[in-house]
Amino acid sequence: MAAARHILLTGGNSGIGFEAAVVLCRDGHRLTLLCRDRVTAEAAGRRVLERAGSGTPPAAEACDLGDLESVRACATALLAQATPIDTLVLNAGLQYAGASEPRRTAQGHELSFGVNHLGHVLLAHQLRPLLAAGQSPRLVVTASEVHDPTTAGGKVGAAAGLGELAGLQPGQATLMVNGTDGFNADKSYKDSKLCNVLFAREFARRLEAQGTPYPVIAWSPGLVIPPTSEGGFWRYSRQSNELGQRLFALAARSILRLTESVENAGALLAALAVDDAYAAGGFSYHCNRVTAPCQHVFEPTATSTEGQDADLARRLWEASAALVGVEADRP
Repeated sequence: MAAARHILLTGGNSGIGFEAAVVLCRDGHRLTLLCRDRVTAEAAGRRVLERAGSGTPPAAEACDLGDLESVRACATALLAQATPIDTLVLNAGLQYAGASEPRRTAQGHELSFGVNHLGHVLLAHQLRPLLAAGQSPRLVVTASEVHDPTTAGGKVGAAAGLGELAGLQPGQATLMVNGTDGFNADKSYKDSKLCNVLFAREFARRLEAQGTPYPVIAWSPGLVIPPTSEGGFWRYSRQSNELGQRLFALAARSILRLTESVENAGALLAALAVDDAYAAGGFSYHCNRVTAPCQHVFEPTATSTEGQDADLARRLWEASAALVGVEADRP
């Protein structure tokens, strides 16, 4: 068993994040759960401990990734506590496929881009001192194979693609990253996952350039569809297209048998956060691929071609830093 670590996790109140938190708590690791509000975070901590059956009660902090001021307040509180972070897990996310109109963050950015990417960008920037002070620090970012247009999920509908980042203008709300006028909820989600990959890649590159490399892991959990009663990741998709989501879930889970269980995906995330097998420094991307119905292989995988674009990663880092109001450190 890996040595006990302090793990800060976003999205630990539902889905993959919750299942990972249960495993980590049961294995004796210290958790800090970041959720949209303190009530949700504290309730998640109680449920995690109850499911785990043993372990240290998780700490709880309010951090609404859809509001950059909430993220700043959370980071300020954590920095004041000055507790080193051994693994920072940027896992929270949402999707609202099928919607015809965009939803917005508190600062006016399109919601899936704002929550899945921008909120995490600000949090990672602010908490870097605590992560650098951690024991064998590690960063884990939950992405998705749909960032890659050549994968099964990436081929469905509009493909991910950031273009020249024309939609990322300082002082202006972002709709589509590539600057197109029309809104496409599915593409917005795929683009946000491509942003996750590029952010992780550039984070690792900058650590290496500064002479302080540690593992930066982006990963795809595969197609995970939680029960329809659960909120979290799918809550907005069900509001905008509940019938479509139910039919899709039925086909993927029961007919094609392409889905991964929430429990198995959570166990993979827990392993990425603490296991020595993932302790190598630098950037890596791991994908939970379907090899046959009900069969998955979790292994290092190349990202999409665009996800390997070092110059795009650098420009996205700088543009994102400007949008969230932090200084982009020197390359």
